[in-house]
Amino acid sequence: AKLAAKEINAAGGINGSDIQIIDYDSKGDKTEAVNAYNRLRDQDGIVGLVGGTFSGETLAIKEIAVGDNMPVLTPTATHNDVTLNAPNVFRACYTDPYQGATAAIFASEQLSAKTAAVLYNIEDAYSDGLAVAFKDKFSELGTVTDFEGYTAKDADFKAVLTKIAANDPDVIFLPDYVAKVGVILSQIKELGIDVVAIGGDGWDGIEVDYKDVAEGQYFANHYAKTDEAKVVQDFIKAYETEYGKSPSALAALGYDSTYIMAQAIKAAGSTDAKKIIEALAKTDGDYVTGHITFDANGDPVKSISIIQIVNGEHKLAAKVSGQ
Repeated sequence: AKLAAKEINAAGGINGSDIQIIDYDSKGDKTEAVNAYNRLRDQDGIVGLVGGTFSGETLAIKEIAVGDNMPVLTPTATHNDVTLNAPNVFRACYTDPYQGATAAIFASEQLSAKTAAVLYNIEDAYSDGLAVAFKDKFSELGTVTDFEGYTAKDADFKAVLTKIAANDPDVIFLPDYVAKVGVILSQIKELGIDVVAIGGDGWDGIEVDYKDVAEGQYFANHYAKTDEAKVVQDFIKAYETEYGKSPSALAALGYDSTYIMAQAIKAAGSTDAKKIIEALAKTDGDYVTGHITFDANGDPVKSISIIQIVNGEHKLAAKVSGQ
């Protein structure tokens, strides 16, 4: 977001005025998120919110923001309820159901999978949302052999993996974050189970600590670093120059969201909330994470990049629509 603001201001800002990014750390806590939002609104006088990061904190401020008619564009809150009954709330990322369904379509159409197992965290809304969406869609295309859950505290998955392996699925869907998925993939390899693993955007960065066990596996993501589109490569180069490291998908979504919000304010010709919201709804452009327009709910209509880990690097395997 700060990189985008820097570029926008260097190009003349919005209607001649610079934009300022004011940020507070919500610590992933719902109460902290509400306090941060209230401070941004009351003390800082923001005209638009690019946030929150997590679904839980975004849902915590949602009704307040709806009451305020605050223009809200979350880069990364994927829970389905974030934009429901909230005409002022938009998101740059795809939803959990959309992502889960797309992974199922990819497994069936691109990997020719006839059978699939699902292993997910029953205590996490993100993991649960993806798991259910994958199961529902794949059931239309093939057979779900296993639908197994675990808790956040679980660390030994050998028993459930052995049970799943007995049904010999073509693919296993693991919708969780890197720390947990890395352990599961390690145990799949340790047990010698021959199965293709597929994940969601929570896998982003898995090659850092788990490249050996993630080799050859797939996950859905918001963009691919190997995408040759100019907007993607220009962003990566600018980000690496600014921060000295490679940008994650969350960085790309924060960057896109800031540009979309700035363009909406510019199109509105003022800081009037109603006009900015109307302009956000008309978004139609090419960004790092794809060509973005918004549907009636404020959710993006966009393709999903399927990444394969090859030699410890991201390789764009396909772009798939979950429609």
